[in-house]
Amino acid sequence: MTVHYLEDFAVGQTYGSPRLRVEEARTIEFAKEFDPQPFHLDDKAARGTVFGGLAASGWHTAAMTMRLLVEGELKPAGGIIGLGFDEFRWPRPVRPGDELHLTSEILEVRPSKSRPDQGLVKVRTTTFNQNNEPVQITIGNLLVPRRTREG
Repeated sequence: MTVHYLEDFAVGQTYGSPRLRVEEARTIEFAKEFDPQPFHLDDKAARGTVFGGLAASGWHTAAMTMRLLVEGELKPAGGIIGLGFDEFRWPRPVRPGDELHLTSEILEVRPSKSRPDQGLVKVRTTTFNQNNEPVQITIGNLLVPRRTREG
């Protein structure tokens, strides 16, 4: 596994991920614990809603995206440490049976003004379903260490 320091990132670089299949049982389990709304819990109840069928919670989609990030090609030294989001959208629902993957694009790289050993990387991460339709789009800011003089 190659880790990347701030100096290794450049605007326009892209990173991919493996694929993750969305399982109905896990979708319902997540919703029961964290987002117990009918359209996340029961397909029949969900049919009469804006979703037209069972849909994963957006927060479940976010959690699956995090797993894909950790297992993917984007490997900042020290781990994926988020400082917040500038944008966070769910343009379409995630359904049981979907197969998710993502692409992360580097939008900005800058050294920290207050901490010379760190910097910030702004990244757009788009999570796609098996039809390459975006299901989640985020623009987030990551804390990334700078390479030491010895490194």
